[in-house]
Amino acid sequence: MREHRAKIGTLFLIVFIDLIGFGIIIPILPLYAEQFGPSPLAFGLLMASFSLMQFVFAPVLGRLSDRFGRRPILLISLIGSAVGYVLFGFAGSMGMLFASRIVDGISGANISTAQAVIADITTPEDRAKGMGAIGAAFGLGFILGPAIGGLLVSIAHWLPGVAAAVTSLIAAGLVLAVLPETLDPEAGVKAARRRLDLRSLARAMAHPFLGLCLIMVLFIIFAFSNFETTFAQFVQFKFALTKSQISFLFVYAGVLAALVQGGLAGRLTKRFGEAKLVTAGTFLGFLGLGFLPYLGSLGLVMVSLAVLAMGQGIASPALSSLTSKLVAADEVGGVMGVYQSMSSLGRIGGPFWAEMVYGMIGVAWPYRTGSLFMLLACGISLIVLARLKGIDPTSHPATE
Repeated sequence: MREHRAKIGTLFLIVFIDLIGFGIIIPILPLYAEQFGPSPLAFGLLMASFSLMQFVFAPVLGRLSDRFGRRPILLISLIGSAVGYVLFGFAGSMGMLFASRIVDGISGANISTAQAVIADITTPEDRAKGMGAIGAAFGLGFILGPAIGGLLVSIAHWLPGVAAAVTSLIAAGLVLAVLPETLDPEAGVKAARRRLDLRSLARAMAHPFLGLCLIMVLFIIFAFSNFETTFAQFVQFKFALTKSQISFLFVYAGVLAALVQGGLAGRLTKRFGEAKLVTAGTFLGFLGLGFLPYLGSLGLVMVSLAVLAMGQGIASPALSSLTSKLVAADEVGGVMGVYQSMSSLGRIGGPFWAEMVYGMIGVAWPYRTGSLFMLLACGISLIVLARLKGIDPTSHPATE
């Protein structure tokens, strides 16, 4: 047990350091692109290219980790991210920016491998706590990264890209030095007998429980992306906040979500189970998003943000934990890759939809549609909860 905790702690540190680099880049990416005067279409494609690459390559990296081990895939992907960040730092054209985001998107699909490591080393009872640690590392890295990027870009335009590359190389060094291989050799042999093909999504969707989990993660991420994409515009329009004040609100929500994922998710799962937490989390998300555009004071907005952050912090690790339990050990990497692909699909569609309805219909519409998708996810979770009563979901293999 102590050894597994040490591995989870090591993986937390690796993901945290890697996500600092991700957080450094994201806030300043639009500013880098603007200097090249892209068309709206080119701008949109640039912002979507990272998630598009994740959608395609997350299942591939996950399946490769099932065959060859988690450690080599993590190493290769972290080094690939470093290359993408260097390209970003020294980009002299839109073409180079596209190249940097594509390379980093392919490499950034390593989160599914990190989740597979958690599945390898935890018991079903403790898995949500481990998944919550990954979510907390993601959240904390994304909180610290923008602050570092904002400081470095004032020194030199290339420095954020180089700093992000350094974080990925440090994370790769930690994988090499202190993270042992966690894939069971027998599971690797079984996975090697299975062809690496593109039918994993269809097989996963045919599973009586797994397909519903994948639809839920798509809806949840789509809904949350509506908030992430337009929130800065919304509060600036409604309350005339400065950029630093808006950044504080993002940090505030991120810290709350990280605390919930890292501290409460595991304990709540042991008491209530994953399916109930997904239901509770998505319902809180529905409330947080639904009331947000109608609140007349900043204090009430912060309350709504707290509700939304708590809901997301509860639902995300519970849903990933539940998904990982639905398949055999030699299938976890591939299935979590499909899971990340559905998440990436939500991050592709959500921002495009949010900006379209925000500009064409009104400022409240991203939150209205987002809350609707959260409510749909909540309804699906109730179906899963009802089906799980008295049934072992692992008796329905994802692939046959």
